[in-house]
Order: sequence, then structure tokens, then C-alpha cells
Amino acid sequence: MRTLQRWQASDGLQRGDGRPLAARPTPGHALSDAERAQVLSVANEPRFADMPPARIVPMLADEGRYIASESTFTRILRAHGQNAHRGRARAPSKSRPPSKHIATAPGEVWCWDMTYLPAEVGGRWYYLYLILDLHSRKVVGWEVHESDDAGHAAHLVRRTALAEGMAARAARPVLHCDNGATLKATTVLAMLHRQGVKPSYWRPRVSDDNVFVESLFRTAKYRPECPRNGFENLDAVRAWASAFVTWYNDTHRHSGLRYVSPGQRHPGADVAILAARHRLYTAARERNPARWSRHTRNWTPVGAVTLNPERDRVVQEAVVQAQHKRVTAA
Repeated sequence: MRTLQRWQASDGLQRGDGRPLAARPTPGHALSDAERAQVLSVANEPRFADMPPARIVPMLADEGRYIASESTFTRILRAHGQNAHRGRARAPSKSRPPSKHIATAPGEVWCWDMTYLPAEVGGRWYYLYLILDLHSRKVVGWEVHESDDAGHAAHLVRRTALAEGMAARAARPVLHCDNGATLKATTVLAMLHRQGVKPSYWRPRVSDDNVFVESLFRTAKYRPECPRNGFENLDAVRAWASAFVTWYNDTHRHSGLRYVSPGQRHPGADVAILAARHRLYTAARERNPARWSRHTRNWTPVGAVTLNPERDRVVQEAVVQAQHKRVTAA
């Protein structure tokens, strides 16, 4: 506030900020040219050539020498373009950003994974392969097998692509999965290539890049129908999985979809269902306005779905681009 008052008193607002062009005398305690050259020479000695200033200064102190502080070493090296990674080791690389997949309609992004289902016999497992549509949360493909094999995964991709009519679509989906050996096998990659599906994988050592499928598996394993002591045989597992997928797709009201089922959202029926709910709530408020302190419940259809959290601006741009492509294709 005082700075603004001083500027107003001296017409600073009209003359502009003069600080960038102000003449600043060199401080009396500044290093001389010879001292700066000595700092640069010491930092480039063979024994110090691969060390940062944080190591150089303490070693000089052990020798009874003080030339300059760590910050001064750093500042001089930066001025001469020598503040990069020093040494033969590869400089630390930046971590890969999360896969930014945005689904604005069904069939754009699929998430798949495999989970273990216990048998009654200890140490024995059944393997549930599952593909989930990111936009509608509908299970579009699943299989249960007694072994973990890339052939099963490749067959599931082919069968799901045929069931969803991917051959007739101009744009094929992105298939996001973990870095497991089964889902990255050559057999699977070849099948994805033949179907025109683009693979996408989790970041290494990150456990939340496919939360939609992981959440689905948790829902499945905590259902009352899932036996606590394991499954009797393969037929029992497949019967349970078939019943669960039917319940999840057609009966389950998904909290992330304004409580419509994935089977209703997949073909776009959720728009009419949510509009009817909105009309119902609006009529109820008009009949008894004193019972409503604010607006009615939000029944607006859920828009674009992101695989990882993304800024609203990026999501909106993706939605606009998707709408433009659909209009152009039509």
C-alpha cells in the first residue's frame, strides 16, 4: 500500500515502473573479476568437475580454504552455463505425466484388468478378465479362466470388439490397462493392432491409474453372492460372474452416473430418465415450495469422464473437439 501511495505522490502511475531500468551501483562487498575467475577455476578442477557446489565448499573447508559460499558458486556457474547436471551419471528425468484419456461417448476409452478369485482349495485361483467402458461404466466384455494366459486376454479383446461393433466405427477405442505381462504380451498387442485398438498402460509404481476397474472389482468381491470361502469349480465362478455382470449393468444404480444403471447410460437413455426425474422434482417443489429452501436435486446427465483428474478447461476443450468431429462425420 505504501508503495502505491509513493507512486501516486510522484506521478509514478503515469511514468511507469522505473525499477527495471534503474541504475544500480555494484555493492562494495561484491566479488572482483579475479575472485569470480578463481571460483570458476576451482569448480572446474578435475577433482571437482563432477561435484555440485554443496560438495565442493565443504571439501575446501576441510583444506582450510574459503573462497565463496555455496550460493555464490551456484550463481557463478549458472552465469557461465555450467549449472547443469555435473558428472557422468544421467541427469534425473521427469516422471511421465498420467495418461490423459477423456471419454465423451461410449466406445472411446475402455479400461481392462484381471483379478484373482479364490477357489475352495487353498492356493488355487480363478482369473476374471474384464473390460469396462469408461464413459458408461458398462461391462462390455468379461471371461473367467483357470489360468492366466495371454491367449485368453487376446480372445476377450476380439470378442468384445465384435460385440460392440468396432469394425463399423471410424474411431476405435483406447484400451487402458496395467503393466502386467499378460496384458502386454505380443499376442495381445497383435490382436489390438488387428482390431485398431490403441493400448495405454499405467505409470510404473502407481496404483490409482485405473480406479474405475479397481472399484468395480471391489464391488464384485463385497457382494453378498460372492462366497467367502472360495468357489467350488470353474462353472460356479462363471455362473457367479454372469449374474454379477447382469446385475451391475442393468440393475445397479451407479452413484457416479446420477444413479442410473450403466446399461441405461450406454445407449444414452440416461438423458430422458434424468429429465423425467427433474420434472418430477420441479413439480414437487411447486406443490409445496415451503419445503424447499433452495434448488432441487441435480439431475443433469454426467458429461465427459476422465481417466485421471484433469482441469475443467482441458475437459471442455476435449468435449468441444468431440462434438465438432461428430458434426463433421454426420
